[in-house]
Amino acid sequence: MKPFEEITKEELGIGSPIALKIVDTEEDIYYHMALDMFEHITANNQAGKNTVFIVPVGPVGQYKKLAWLCNKNRVNLKNVWFFNMDEYLDDQDQPIPPTHPLSFEGFMNREFYDVMEEELNIPAEQRIFPKPGREDEIFRLMQEAGGVDVAYGGIGINGHIAFNEPPEEEVPYEVFREYKTRVLSLTRETRTVNAITAANGYIDYIPPRCITVGMKEILSAREIRFYMNRMWQKGIVRKILHGKVTSCVPASLFQNHPDARLTITSYVAEPPVGQLR
Repeated sequence: MKPFEEITKEELGIGSPIALKIVDTEEDIYYHMALDMFEHITANNQAGKNTVFIVPVGPVGQYKKLAWLCNKNRVNLKNVWFFNMDEYLDDQDQPIPPTHPLSFEGFMNREFYDVMEEELNIPAEQRIFPKPGREDEIFRLMQEAGGVDVAYGGIGINGHIAFNEPPEEEVPYEVFREYKTRVLSLTRETRTVNAITAANGYIDYIPPRCITVGMKEILSAREIRFYMNRMWQKGIVRKILHGKVTSCVPASLFQNHPDARLTITSYVAEPPVGQLR
């Protein structure tokens, strides 16, 4: 097989068990994601079923679009469950408050729950955020609601999904895939990239600890739909699609899922390495 950096845009995804969709722009990512969520909700509403999603903060631009679609079309979300993937923790391993600029719970309130018309909104008790000391309830609640329809998300520079970081020493992926919701430390590369995207490079502002839903919860979803819109994802997308399945690249485990798809921008599809200038 070619070295990852030599895989062209045209070759990307060929032969991979993970489906690949390439869109033009970052805005297209947000529209595709919002529409996919909207279509699942409306189909389940018509069938009289719950809708159960694992949802991220990152990508970020889809929620106001989803709220607009639901409000405009009077789509009722009373049977919808949102399980947020993760949250930063403070020095006492407690969630940072929703008022904190980095809080994922605060983001969801501002970008989605506070934008939805109240009579259509997801009930507060169905907006689930992982909490330290309550790790075991996440998978149980998912199953009680009917199982996860779709796990949505983005992917880190090291292939992490949610905050499931690659272990310092490789463990068999058969073991890694069974990891459930837990508290852990972020890797230096994750804190560095997140500092660039969320704190203008101020790495000290990014908490070193987090709580995350596990690989088990994510891989239990009937569908996996992940999105990539960052220039620095050019290399990792090639490892995910064409590399071996390994705990060192958590998203590579999507290769063993029966219905996994990556949607990426055209610039992410381009090879990562060019001539020095």
